[in-house]
Amino acid sequence: MAEGETEKEYDTRKAFEELRERFQGLTTALKESSQSTLEASLHFCQEFCQVLVEHAGRWKTDEDPLPLLEVYTVAILSFAKAASCLSSECENVPLLLEKLALSCAELLLLLPQHVPGALWEEFQSSMKLAHSLLQESGSTQLCLLSVLAQQDGVWSNTTLSSILSNQIPQIEQVKWKINYFGVLVKARCWGLGFRKL
Repeated sequence: MAEGETEKEYDTRKAFEELRERFQGLTTALKESSQSTLEASLHFCQEFCQVLVEHAGRWKTDEDPLPLLEVYTVAILSFAKAASCLSSECENVPLLLEKLALSCAELLLLLPQHVPGALWEEFQSSMKLAHSLLQESGSTQLCLLSVLAQQDGVWSNTTLSSILSNQIPQIEQVKWKINYFGVLVKARCWGLGFRKL
């Protein structure tokens, strides 16, 4: 244990080191696989989901959702690092990435508190790198997270904050956000009564 670190902090740090190692092991196995690229990609996606569910299930998100944000952050960056080895013919690849990105975005929007500086900075740098890596393979599925990561915090954008808190912002700003943020904001706006945008 590091000096000044509590047992809980130590256990949390070790859990995330293990998560990174497991994802790295999956990526190494993918690169060294003797299977076809499609079969190896299918296997990678299955194993990736299994590891993700196992680690996400360790945390009581109703008590503290921040560890789940770190799980998603590690998972998204790990997936992006493996993306160049994944088959474009594997339907699970874009589906898994899309679900992972949406789950992370939903968690960010549901967080009741401000994300601590170090965790937010890790999220920002990870999303920037992951988005860049995925763009190289033609994927734009991290656009929403990339935009959120450019902010000082999830709720620092006043237009987005007012949309999601049931306030009525300027219609032009709402239309711009809907076009930019896509399905997630549009679904939320539908529930708030902005049906004629």
